[in-house]
Amino acid sequence: MIVSLAGGVGAARFLEGLVRVVPQRELTVIGNVGDDMEIYGLHVSPDLDIVTYTLSGVVDTSKGWGIRNDTFSFLSTLRRFGYETWFNIGDQDLATHTFRTEQLRKGRSLSRVTATIAKRFGLRIRLLPATNDNFQTYVTCNGIQRHFQEYMVKLQTKPRVQRVSFHGAKSAKPAHDVIRSIRQAHGTIICPSNPIVSIGAILNVPRIRNALRNTASRIVAVSPIVRGKTIKGPADKLMSALGIEPTAVGVAEVYRDFLDVLILDRQDRRLAKTVEGLGIKAVVANTIMATLEDKIRLARTAVSEFS
Repeated sequence: MIVSLAGGVGAARFLEGLVRVVPQRELTVIGNVGDDMEIYGLHVSPDLDIVTYTLSGVVDTSKGWGIRNDTFSFLSTLRRFGYETWFNIGDQDLATHTFRTEQLRKGRSLSRVTATIAKRFGLRIRLLPATNDNFQTYVTCNGIQRHFQEYMVKLQTKPRVQRVSFHGAKSAKPAHDVIRSIRQAHGTIICPSNPIVSIGAILNVPRIRNALRNTASRIVAVSPIVRGKTIKGPADKLMSALGIEPTAVGVAEVYRDFLDVLILDRQDRRLAKTVEGLGIKAVVANTIMATLEDKIRLARTAVSEFS
């Protein structure tokens, strides 16, 4: 079994390649729920959904989120009632959130609901939320705490971030089978996701980071940073704001206590020796996933470290 820790868009794109290298039934994906929030009366799980939509082939690739050819009549009507509609939910996407919210209100766990959604979209992977408990990522900008989605979507990552915090981290427990999956994995892959608020949120669920430190499996990460910038998302901004070098070396330092191998882009090959100086094997490859072939090749590079 291969275990993968995943955020949103970058992870989903990598996983598109991985499911063509590893049979879906042999893949467990542990997803970030720090981006989860309640909006318009619905429980939304952005990262779990982007993985589901991408791997099932329905994602709107032009936007990088949501369902292809979706309409937005729901939001248009909400605006009539004075709602602030900065968080876009398409009409088909609405069905997913409505189902999730209804099931959670009936007392079902997020793990169980997520498994049902993945199955209904035809997936055979095991998609696990990092925790079933209330756990949300907040950033502090100009002394004001904001949910990460507000910073990311509404404010377009413009304010300078002073602090990142994870509400619920002290009391949260790993979802059922998360720790066991890590312990029993043949290999573990950290997807090219934001190390601060995507993978970082997963690692801040108690016991998960410790499980990675103690697993017998080899752990491979793909750097989401290329030449000091992210392909998508604010990882570089957040790393800089927190005093972490926004490079593949900075990524290696964040994961240093458990990481065996870091795959960094060939444009950053000069950083390989510095990474290896941290006690982490550096593998240089093309990490920019412009085509499906790029995704498959990168996934094969990661999986080859488990041979």
